[in-house]
Amino acid sequence: MPEHSISIAAKVAALREPGAHPDCPQRVDVVETHMSWVFLTEQFVYKLKKPARYDGLDCSLLETRRFFCQEEVRLNRRLAPTVYQGVVALRRDVQGRLRIGTEGEVVDWLVWMRRLAAHLTLDRLIEAGSATPAHMRRVAEHMAAFYRRLAPAVTDPGPFAARLRRDIDTLEMELCDPAWALPADEVTAVCTRLRVVLSDCREVLEARVRAGRVVEGHGDLRPEHVWLGEPPAIIDCLEFSAELRTLDTADELAFLALECERLGAPQLGRALLDAFAEFTGDVPDPALVDFYQAFRACVRANIAIRHLREARYRDDPKWPRRAREYLALARQKVLSSRT
Repeated sequence: MPEHSISIAAKVAALREPGAHPDCPQRVDVVETHMSWVFLTEQFVYKLKKPARYDGLDCSLLETRRFFCQEEVRLNRRLAPTVYQGVVALRRDVQGRLRIGTEGEVVDWLVWMRRLAAHLTLDRLIEAGSATPAHMRRVAEHMAAFYRRLAPAVTDPGPFAARLRRDIDTLEMELCDPAWALPADEVTAVCTRLRVVLSDCREVLEARVRAGRVVEGHGDLRPEHVWLGEPPAIIDCLEFSAELRTLDTADELAFLALECERLGAPQLGRALLDAFAEFTGDVPDPALVDFYQAFRACVRANIAIRHLREARYRDDPKWPRRAREYLALARQKVLSSRT
């Protein structure tokens, strides 16, 4: 039976069953994300990528899904080496049953991870009121060690700045789409100011590129991806686009600080940036930090509102509310820019 003749629904149904898993779990919890189905046993996590085409990403073919599973493991082992176990096959055995294993016809591929205690992620710690500056020092130390191992990904500041300008233009166009009913005048004001600050920070940005501060980083450094157990781990990097992972270290850390602020803990973001400066000696220009945070807030607003393209999210008020929340943060950061 060709793999494409087995529906994603059939694969999901099979993986919901404990008998499909090699660790013989008592139960399997299932989470659907935008791009994957995630199956959680007591010990492990298995991630099945949806066979779909997204903007700039085609996972419709079996071998493409295998490639991106391998990339996810390779890239995430940089920051979470003990979490990512490998890539395993979903197979159809001689009885026609779908199981994770070593015998039978391969019908799909899965990322295999060790399951982490959910209450130790940074977002959960913030929600519980138990996240501290000491936690942020651990994150800063982990990221500083990671960045020291990376070679510069960009050496010419011109194309890097041009990419940021293009991204601002694209964000303005997409966020002003009348279908989303977002405040277009606010979006335009923010994006106009972003262009001004980017121009004003040209020399600062060029100096950071030449100093090797632009690297192939994590790409999606949010609190839910930061695990503060032993040893700390940062998971779920952006595996499908090297371009989107290529960014200024100040951008990546400023984004995590912004997310802490969005969750009601701005002091943790400040502690993160202060600790990173202490560990690395890197003290980015405050105006550039403001720029990066406003830019990332616009990116997240766009990601949030684009959920409305999917039927299952179309009537959920969460996503327009989240987009407006990010736009308010962008406006706050860009209008307070310290140029």
